[in-house]
Amino acid sequence: MLSEKVIVVTGGAGLLGRRFCIAVAQQGGLTVVADLNTEAASRVVEEIKAAGGRAEAASLDITDSISVNRLISSLHDRYGHIDAVVNNAYPRNKNWGRKLDDVTYTDFCENVSMHLGGYFLVSQRFALYFRARGGGNIVNMASIYGTLAPRFEIYADTQMTMAVEYAAIKSAVIQLTRYFAQYFKASGVRCNAISPGGILEQQPEVFLTRYKGLCGTKGMLDAIDVVGTLVFLLSDASQYMTGQNLTVDDGFCL
Repeated sequence: MLSEKVIVVTGGAGLLGRRFCIAVAQQGGLTVVADLNTEAASRVVEEIKAAGGRAEAASLDITDSISVNRLISSLHDRYGHIDAVVNNAYPRNKNWGRKLDDVTYTDFCENVSMHLGGYFLVSQRFALYFRARGGGNIVNMASIYGTLAPRFEIYADTQMTMAVEYAAIKSAVIQLTRYFAQYFKASGVRCNAISPGGILEQQPEVFLTRYKGLCGTKGMLDAIDVVGTLVFLLSDASQYMTGQNLTVDDGFCL
């Protein structure tokens, strides 16, 4: 479905990013594993190549315009085209995840700036590149908590919470997606979002049980459960979709 496409995945060495990069390669694309952690990105590339896929690692700081522009320029010089970018990176500072009472103004602004600002920067620079060459595709990773009020009760008796920065960021990512889709739609540049439910990553059992009680048959998702939706949005099967937000959550939001 992605044959001969050059696709950049930011945060490509992370939990979701790794699965996304593998999927792009499995579908015939060349996946660019773009991450601040170049060692981890290289390991993902080695895994993909060992399975017969095509991939390369790239250093990327989504909050640095020079870094973003350099990546676009270098990829275009090598391949002559870039077809899509997946905004998947998850930058946050050391105080991320505090309860609302303990979040400082400085931490809130820093986290929103890095995450939402980084998504804006990547979207802007790639969209301008895509427009200049007659088309392209942006997929932003949003979240169910970009559209849904927090369900604080499922976090009771755990050290977890639903970070206020996360709610602000992911709701804004969805609107940013619509903005870019509208602004660039006459240029052949598509922009869509995916809002996954929670991704399984060693959360405490009490939380997992409460979370699953609000879902269908699975509860927390594995990273691979989001892959099909991403491949669809990156492929020509969705060529006339733009400005949409697709929810993958096993019914959590119902």
